[in-house]
Amino acid sequence: MPPSTRLADAEDATAIAAIYNQGIEDRVATFETRPRGPEEIAGWFDGTHPVVVVEDGGAVIAFAATSIYRPRECYAGIAEFSVYVARDARGRGAGRRAMEGLLAAASDAGFFKLVSRVFPENQSSLGLLRSLGFREVGRYEKHGRLDGVWRDVVIVERLLPANMSGAPAAHALPGRHHRTPPRGD
Repeated sequence: MPPSTRLADAEDATAIAAIYNQGIEDRVATFETRPRGPEEIAGWFDGTHPVVVVEDGGAVIAFAATSIYRPRECYAGIAEFSVYVARDARGRGAGRRAMEGLLAAASDAGFFKLVSRVFPENQSSLGLLRSLGFREVGRYEKHGRLDGVWRDVVIVERLLPANMSGAPAAHALPGRHHRTPPRGD
């Protein structure tokens, strides 16, 4: 049976934390250096920002998540995103499945744009994002330090046309929640 994609929930926090921590250890996808526990990941499930997982044989092998881009209301329809794949599942299409699921979930949630930042050396992620219609809009030079070394990031974005009508996104309503984002930089 091929891998399947579904919306994640807090019960997936342990598996997501394990995959995210691999990304932190590998130093190719995030400026983060401190491992995350399931309790921190559970905080990502705010009812506004979708998180999806890819399962293979009942095991979570990848995830893609959205988070708040900026707290100002003018940015309410924009979400930041990240995608991570378990080491032993890389190169098998799990990242593509996760991103395809996230694009659909973000559109369903009312977002009109997804943005992220990717290390320029992470050519597999940049290639995946290009193939899914993301465009590279620029580069931040010396955006942050990782292990004492300045790193640049490539800025990517994709519009979600179904939500470009001007209607406010569902999460722009009063009571929207803020959380620590699972950033790719």
